[in-house]
Amino acid sequence: MAEEKTFHEDATRRLARIAGQVSGLQKMIEEERYCVDILTQVSALRAALDQFGVVVLGQHIEGCVYGNSDEEANPHNYATKDERMAEVRTTLNRFLK
Repeated sequence: MAEEKTFHEDATRRLARIAGQVSGLQKMIEEERYCVDILTQVSALRAALDQFGVVVLGQHIEGCVYGNSDEEANPHNYATKDERMAEVRTTLNRFLK
């Protein structure tokens, strides 16, 4: 059975991959590669960033909004359903801009 990756490990791995994609795009520009190939890589980068955002969003909702009710560990401590939903809406609005 494979070990489950922690949020930190997953986020770090994803960011390293994204950094590699950005470096690859810089190299493609320097090499004056075909525009369609560059745009294909831009699309892949955008998808990787979107997935990274989904991971962070999921962590926020699970860990910060719904996960921990201990005030010291979670200073936001959204006690009511309305407070939690307001935080989810705010977070989604920022993420989806």
